[in-house]
Amino acid sequence: MPQKIGLISDSHSYIDHKTISYLENVDEIWHAGDIGDLAVIRSLPEGKTILGVYGNIDDQEVQGQFPEWLEFEVEGVKVLMTHIGGKPPRYAKGVKERIKTAKPQIFVCGHSHICKVEFDQALNCLYMNPGAIGQQGFHQMRTLLLFELEKGKIQNLRVVELGRRGQI
Repeated sequence: MPQKIGLISDSHSYIDHKTISYLENVDEIWHAGDIGDLAVIRSLPEGKTILGVYGNIDDQEVQGQFPEWLEFEVEGVKVLMTHIGGKPPRYAKGVKERIKTAKPQIFVCGHSHICKVEFDQALNCLYMNPGAIGQQGFHQMRTLLLFELEKGKIQNLRVVELGRRGQI
């Protein structure tokens, strides 16, 4: 049975019913940082595994509940997550070394507010940034990623457009 994953980032204290409706049907919700108010986490659908990291706007309260880096495995897929990751081939300082050491199949980050999924052949790793679900920032479209993990494989990946930033 595949694990259904909802990947979000950069909520900046904002989450709406549309975002929540897409997360109702997943098993796990991953948040790649810049959570803002912990009310965002409390408003996520109940009964889900929630994994996340803090971002550069997150206060001590959020940092007390979420780490800067997270390494975990789901369905035989090793995942490495942090908020500020850069992008292939220009990762943020220290990130490429961390990926080389951890050897994840998936590297997740946020921060840029730009949805991007790219296989980095040099690191043999799938780079995933879900973009931003929040209203703050320069992004045009609010986005999240939905996918499944099963027996060491990533499948059924799709980008969900939640609507233009500024439109509620």
